[in-house]
Amino acid sequence: MPLRLFRSRNLSGANIVQAVIGAAFFGFFFLGSLNLERVLRYGPMEIGLAFLPVAVGMGALSIKWSAQLIMRFGARTMVLVGLVLIVGGLVLLAQGPMFSNYLRDLLLPMALLGIGGGLAFPALTIVAMADATPSDSGLASGLLNTTMQIGASLGLAILATLSSTRSGQLIASGTSPIAALSGGYHLAWAIGAGLGVVAIVLAAAILRPIPATLIESSNMDDADAESAREEVEVCA
Repeated sequence: MPLRLFRSRNLSGANIVQAVIGAAFFGFFFLGSLNLERVLRYGPMEIGLAFLPVAVGMGALSIKWSAQLIMRFGARTMVLVGLVLIVGGLVLLAQGPMFSNYLRDLLLPMALLGIGGGLAFPALTIVAMADATPSDSGLASGLLNTTMQIGASLGLAILATLSSTRSGQLIASGTSPIAALSGGYHLAWAIGAGLGVVAIVLAAAILRPIPATLIESSNMDDADAESAREEVEVCA
């Protein structure tokens, strides 16, 4: 790998942020599915429909509106806005009741996570690849996607372990199994929200603004769009 890629502050910072928020985001998908199945007793079709606002929000923004917003307000700004929305969704999930009503308790967090992901992930791709030359763009894109997978895997392992441990403690103290499962999932979402806050702090401290002329440059468009589409497909 060319050493110049390692010297790019934005590439390094974007990969760090990607790993941290990927851990929170994938933890939400996995444990959220278990919560819907084991606590709320949703069937497979109901679980898929429950996550539809996330997929629609991410897909719609990533395909069309995120590019316009990035051009207008800047990639770094959109990363921060997206991360704030993701954290907001996770906080609402963590504070929600054990037996949630979908329209009252879950629809808004799902929408926030979808919109936040649809803004943050494409913008992170732009930030990461801003300093890459045309010959390095594929390598930089692959590195960013690899970081997402690594962060998601490690984060999911940690969040699932903490959730399971918390549920075991609650059962040992006399809590019913379903309530204990719910308590474990809520703890994981709270930790995920904390990871999101860490990602916000890192993004604000490390990432630097990208000039609009650089975003518009032809050597970035195809690689950025492809990388963003890949991330949306993986996440959604």
